[in-house]
Amino acid sequence: MGELFLAFQGIVTNKFFGSVFWGVLIAAVTIVASRFAARAIRHILRRDGNPLPTATIIVNIVRATIWVIGGSIILDSCFGVNTSSLIAALGVGGIAVSLGFQDTLANLIGGLQVTFMGIVKPGDNIEVGDERGVVQDVTWRHTTIRDNLGQTVIIPNSIISTTALVHLLPANRVIVPFAIPREGVAGRETPPEDVDELSRAIEDCAREAAAEVSPVIDGPRVYFAEIDVLGIRGKVILQIENASQVAIAADAVVRALARTVG
Repeated sequence: MGELFLAFQGIVTNKFFGSVFWGVLIAAVTIVASRFAARAIRHILRRDGNPLPTATIIVNIVRATIWVIGGSIILDSCFGVNTSSLIAALGVGGIAVSLGFQDTLANLIGGLQVTFMGIVKPGDNIEVGDERGVVQDVTWRHTTIRDNLGQTVIIPNSIISTTALVHLLPANRVIVPFAIPREGVAGRETPPEDVDELSRAIEDCAREAAAEVSPVIDGPRVYFAEIDVLGIRGKVILQIENASQVAIAADAVVRALARTVG
């Protein structure tokens, strides 16, 4: 027992063991601090009136900062590594590294630009090139959007920052054009003289059809555009709760109007 105790005491009092012990302890504190900071940042970003978007890139920047600080303390205090000299050495070699990671750096810088300048944030309905959809998240490398078919599209941040970006109307908006024949709506032998009555009939029809797919949160509203030889042309606009069901809701409204408008 005495020999085992002396061996254990030798290990505990060993300078390298002490450095490893304190390094592990500081690393554990760093992990806890990074997780706590990430939760706090997410809570702050979700508050009403917050000017910054709730994007992952902001949380990752905070995490990376905490880890850099924790790593510097471990290297300097536990292992005697001069972090200032290390940073200077990395700065010299950074030129060569940056040449090999041009795309990664371009995506990182692009992500910072679109996030902190408020160009893109989660919930925006955007169009970039041939891709369009609702922004789900902005990370350090790419922006994730979900299109009308429910597919996830990943777009590098460098493309968003260098390509023409279009902010579309809300993704949950349903727009259905229509044309009322000159002979009127179904059940009427002559065109209705009261346009307001016709508008209300179309609104009721569209509301009932869309509500079967997803709750209607705004509208519907009917806008007449023109009168030509074929009849009255216009469109009905409404917003539903579930943006992913827009195509199905539009289909339901078209089918309902087709049965009503004869």
